[in-house]
Amino acid sequence: MGNVMIEAGGAYLALETGMGRQRFHAVWLRDNAWDAETRAPGNGQRLIALRDISPDIRIEAAEIAGTDLNVTFAPECKTISYDLNWLEVHAYDRPTLTETGWTAPGIEVWDGRLMANVPVANFGAVSGNVEAKRDWLAKVARYGFGKLTGGPVTPGALFKVVELFGYVRETNYGRHFEVRTEVNPTNLAYTGLGLQAHTDNPYRDPVPTVQVLYCLESSAAGGENMVVDGFAAALRLREENPDWFDVLTKYCARFEYAGEKGVRLRSRRPMIELSPDGELIAVRFNNRSAAAITDVPFDDMATYYAAYRRLGEIIDDPAMEVTFRLNPGECFIVDNTRVLHARKGYSGSGTRWLQGCYADKDGLLSTLAALEHRMPEAAE
Repeated sequence: MGNVMIEAGGAYLALETGMGRQRFHAVWLRDNAWDAETRAPGNGQRLIALRDISPDIRIEAAEIAGTDLNVTFAPECKTISYDLNWLEVHAYDRPTLTETGWTAPGIEVWDGRLMANVPVANFGAVSGNVEAKRDWLAKVARYGFGKLTGGPVTPGALFKVVELFGYVRETNYGRHFEVRTEVNPTNLAYTGLGLQAHTDNPYRDPVPTVQVLYCLESSAAGGENMVVDGFAAALRLREENPDWFDVLTKYCARFEYAGEKGVRLRSRRPMIELSPDGELIAVRFNNRSAAAITDVPFDDMATYYAAYRRLGEIIDDPAMEVTFRLNPGECFIVDNTRVLHARKGYSGSGTRWLQGCYADKDGLLSTLAALEHRMPEAAE
């Protein structure tokens, strides 16, 4: 059942249940009411603004009734019911996290040992079965990447992959780009050279948050794809040397691209990005697109470069990588704010043709959340 107590003259209440003691401010409760006058019944959007809530709001009465908490507010003289389970899920009276670099629930960092359990699904299955799509998208959200097999071997098939969860993000490269050897290429991705693990387009702000690479031809020797968990690399750096981790989160790097006429892209962001409360939210790492670093004070520059070098060494460590070969009709998708991807060098004999495009993670996470809401028994 539980108990509820009004405290501080009604400024907040304390709710005691089997899950412990939680406090909720009057203004927070009123702002998060779900009655029909506060929220639109169809979409749940607020019908009032904060200015419509009295700055003198207080809790006049509160009681538990079954699975609900009924709260009466003054000076409105309005009583609103709150679901106790909803309050438990959204409770904010908890210890503050003090360690920087924590990751959100549902994120699982990994290294090369994930090779035995690469998140993979069949294109036909995820296209025709909502449970299969939900399970695959859940793995992509957890690990930051996923592979699809059994897709059509036709140009533009990558768009069907994006349609599973969202929309193509068009850039100066177009709706998609070709990855195969070219003469006088505008980008090193179009050569047979091996590429260091990197995140794409760090010179954009915001970066494309999802990338899809789809294989159409693959008879050249080599060219295997690799992925590295940038979050795992950043956390390994933090374990080895907290000061080096801190310097890469404290100062901005600069990135730029000017390989085409009329295009000059620039960004200024940390290589390891944290939210204000210390959550690890993004990694940007791409030495090919790195500009001169000018935002680090002289006294910290040597430390910054030592940290930058070590992060690169960790990323290059074979123990961190998952490697796989893409055959025609196969593709992989990466969270471009977290997972770095790379390619081993390939020979000039035979052919290697991939098509790539960008999309955005909000669409993927929205699709996943809608599927999980529809089927709450979603697989872990």
